[in-house]
Amino acid sequence: MEKPIFKRVVLKLSGEALAGKKGYGIDRDVLNLIADQVIEIQKMGVEVAIVVGGGNIWRGREGMGMGMDRATADYMGMLATVINALALQDVLESKNVQTRVQTAIEMRQIAEPYIRRRAIRHLEKGRIVIFACGTGNPYFSTDTTAALRAAEIEAEVILLAKNVDGVYDDDPKKNPNANKIDEICYIDVLNQGLGVMDTTAISLCMDNKIPIIVFGLENQENIKAAVLGKKVGTIIGELRR
Repeated sequence: MEKPIFKRVVLKLSGEALAGKKGYGIDRDVLNLIADQVIEIQKMGVEVAIVVGGGNIWRGREGMGMGMDRATADYMGMLATVINALALQDVLESKNVQTRVQTAIEMRQIAEPYIRRRAIRHLEKGRIVIFACGTGNPYFSTDTTAALRAAEIEAEVILLAKNVDGVYDDDPKKNPNANKIDEICYIDVLNQGLGVMDTTAISLCMDNKIPIIVFGLENQENIKAAVLGKKVGTIIGELRR
């Protein structure tokens, strides 16, 4: 049996990925696909924490475009991540996998408040932990949440699942001649202004030496391949000398 090279991972799911081809809302087929992959790597002994975005329901910058206060728009986005987290929890638990949702904004009737040590204990007990509400603060993205939570729970890698199959030197949706990058260091991502994650998230990962593997969800084996150390998507990490 193949052995994973990581013991504890943070899987970052964009809201857009959860919408699938519909482009909005939640695609149940996509949820099932993700859940099956997560369960597969968990059975291999990998401890899995998940950070979900909310862009399939609401984006803070959309509210700002309407003239809305930035903090209010961001808080609305945090609530959207809770909807996604509960949907993912429901699918996982329908497959008999113990799952806990922890939110950075307290809402005890539906989820636990985020407590670092409790989250780690859940992982050690074989439960999947889903982090929602971002950092609990406006002006910070769920990418930054993924980097922060990965550092806090001492995850070995961030698996960044998106609608594109890696990092490109330009937007592949707008430029058909954009070139895919197989491996790149943190500082080059920052210097080149590549939009794979926001600068705060990349800086956090760089400071804490947390590698990021960026890949698409279109291949149902990508999450498993990533934890097995196989070549998939783009690796963002320290510069090799």
